[in-house]
Parts: sequence; C-alpha cells; structure tokens
Amino acid sequence: MYLKKIDGPRAVTLPDGTVMTRADLPPPDTRRWVASRKATVVRAVLYGLLTRDQALVRYRLSDDELQEWMRAVATYGEEALKATAVQKYRQP
Repeated sequence: MYLKKIDGPRAVTLPDGTVMTRADLPPPDTRRWVASRKATVVRAVLYGLLTRDQALVRYRLSDDELQEWMRAVATYGEEALKATAVQKYRQP
C-alpha cells in the first residue's frame, strides 16, 4: 500500500477519545459551509491535524473568516456556527 507524503499528522486523537483523520475533513472544493463542516475545520486546526495556513489555502478562506469561526466556538461552542444563530451569538 502506498501512502502519499503529507506535512503534519495523518490522524489526531480528540479529547473525547475519538480519532480524527484527514479523511474526515470536508472536501477542498466545499462551497456550502454548514455548521458541522465549519466545526470539523476548527477542530482540525485546534488539535493540529491542519495548520492555520493549510486550512486557509485548502478551503480558500480569509483569515478573518477562520478567526471568527474559532472565536465563536471558543466563546459559545459549536452551536454558534449555525447560520440561524448569528443574531443570538454575535454582536453587531
């Protein structure tokens, strides 16, 4: 079996004991960002599966956009990533 060379780990163990691999990440051409996909990218960056720069390039995100996702999760949890919760969790 041939494994493609990549920078960084192929899998990380999350605090709840589950294992997250690169296969769990959303596809690089994702256009519709639902809360679960945003949360997956945030977890990947927080636990070292992807670096911040790799996430920005792979998903063509702005630094501000990723930073806002990470701030929302850190402050309010993954529920804050839902589009319907914008008014509830984010200040103008």
